[in-house]
Amino acid sequence: MPDKYTAVWVSHSSISDFLKCPRGYYLNNVYKEPTTGKKISLANPPFSLGQAVHEVIESLSVLPADSRFKIPLSKKFEAAWKKVTGKPGGFKDPDQEQTYFKRGLDMLARVTANPGPLANLAVKIKTELNPHYWLSEEDNIILNGKIDWLEYLPDTDSVHIIDFKTGKSDADKQSLQLPIYYLLVSHTQSRPVAKASYWYLDHSETLTERQLPDLQQAQDQVLNVAKKIKLARQLERFICPQSDNGCAFCRPLEMIIHGQAELVGQDSFGRNIYILPDTDTPHAQIL
Repeated sequence: MPDKYTAVWVSHSSISDFLKCPRGYYLNNVYKEPTTGKKISLANPPFSLGQAVHEVIESLSVLPADSRFKIPLSKKFEAAWKKVTGKPGGFKDPDQEQTYFKRGLDMLARVTANPGPLANLAVKIKTELNPHYWLSEEDNIILNGKIDWLEYLPDTDSVHIIDFKTGKSDADKQSLQLPIYYLLVSHTQSRPVAKASYWYLDHSETLTERQLPDLQQAQDQVLNVAKKIKLARQLERFICPQSDNGCAFCRPLEMIIHGQAELVGQDSFGRNIYILPDTDTPHAQIL
């Protein structure tokens, strides 16, 4: 019998980390500080912005459709922003923080003026953890993740997967995010998936629909990477593919474990949050 407590859990974010750099995956998902027993996280402004905006939107999905906008989204955003303000958000100075704060307000103003699917019925996947299922019982691998929004389509009794993007660039067409979300939704609730879309909140008032992948092909594609992650964990072998000096993804995390970063707090998962002397150092964890 498979055991979820010994299983390898994978998600879009951890798979994305591994495909960028196995060493970065290890530092971001496996490594724990010897002195504290806690995982590490590198604060950066784009991630902090995405976190606050997503928190506001997620709060709407549990409300009845006709009452989601009774409290101004700007007020909710101000409350969410308090969790990332200052150094814990990776901001190098008040001017930079204000720039990102204004971007968030603009995104939510766009949502308020053009609510689209957010004004319609939504489906919440009921689970004590993030939606998850056995990607492979034989290999003892579980796929998990959080879906931004599931719009209910009453005419066909189906659902519409929606993912909100807060970055300036459009999603990579080769990303496994959509296949992973399609698998999760298909295996953790009973209604068929009719379509999937991205909403680029930074620069669009409407959704961008994406073609649904073949479900079996998605399963094979995601499982293939998941098996590589499991093998790397078994062998404890996580090597940056670029060089001994590391890449743009793992090098900032290496600086943390070598004492070259400042501890500024803890995130909601209990990870220690750090900032680097140069907070403009690139980091790939962007929602």
